[in-house]
Amino acid sequence: MLLTMASVSKPAFAAAGGLHYPRCSKIVRQKWRIRASSAAPGVDLKTLESAISKKDSNAVKEALDQLNEIGWAKRWSSQPYVSCRMTSLRELTTLGMKNAENLAIPSVRNDAAFLFTVVGTTGFLGVLAGQLPGDWGFFVPYLIGSISLVVLAVGSISPGLLQAAIGSFSSFFPDYQERITRHEAAHFLVAYLLGLPILGYSLDIGKENVNLIDERLEKLIYSGQLDAKELYRLAVVAMAGLAAEGLKYDKVVGQSADLFTLQRFINRSKPQLSKEQQQNLTRWAVLFAGSLLKNNKVIHEALMAAMSKKATVVECIEAIEKAS
Repeated sequence: MLLTMASVSKPAFAAAGGLHYPRCSKIVRQKWRIRASSAAPGVDLKTLESAISKKDSNAVKEALDQLNEIGWAKRWSSQPYVSCRMTSLRELTTLGMKNAENLAIPSVRNDAAFLFTVVGTTGFLGVLAGQLPGDWGFFVPYLIGSISLVVLAVGSISPGLLQAAIGSFSSFFPDYQERITRHEAAHFLVAYLLGLPILGYSLDIGKENVNLIDERLEKLIYSGQLDAKELYRLAVVAMAGLAAEGLKYDKVVGQSADLFTLQRFINRSKPQLSKEQQQNLTRWAVLFAGSLLKNNKVIHEALMAAMSKKATVVECIEAIEKAS
């Protein structure tokens, strides 16, 4: 999940305390009731669509607050208050997390599969090429064998390029696309429930993200002034993708970016947390996010279905609100 907040460029998130905005006037509310919409009789989503297209997080929140007032966006910011507490691995297991003790260990499945495939394929082709007549039987195996060295060199000089290649290769895993959709939908849903505006998302290989922007939080992150409440909310959204995978699969493979993002938030908070506090925050955030996803399983699946069809952000929000 990408949280386009401050300088963060990977999957991301937000903290307790609801976000409050002035109530719209009676006249404005009446206009919202009168307008026609496919969402529901008397509900107009054009203001929300316009705010999202302009990437205006404040306008998106105001639009959703207004929709909530008239009784449509009932799930928007329905879980605004979060508070960290001591959490054990046993609680994660009880919730249904598979291999809870290994959730925070970065997965090397995709990397290992890619490298083994490259080395195995080039080795096999090298042996076959060795049967060629004359000098071809010497030079061709040599050239094929050097492919593995080139791959390692690219990984050292340009890790991003190698990661893109690994990402493309990983698409051959039968569960790859479903994992991505489940992961990003979890970030989307949890952010929505906690009151963070979503401005976009992507499920494309190498560009998987949910785009969240909050100007107030951006300033706090840039200045390194995230307080505990904001950090808690951001932590929950950050761990939502990891939690979604942990509830479904024996091994989580998309947690590296989530953990990296959470660490950046922790580094931008005050007061600084000890290593023990950081570990507990991670466990608690996974537990809280996992609980939200488990309690809203039908909604999560409806959102996954919408995102897999490349629905717009507004259509995804409609899927959340219409799911029963």
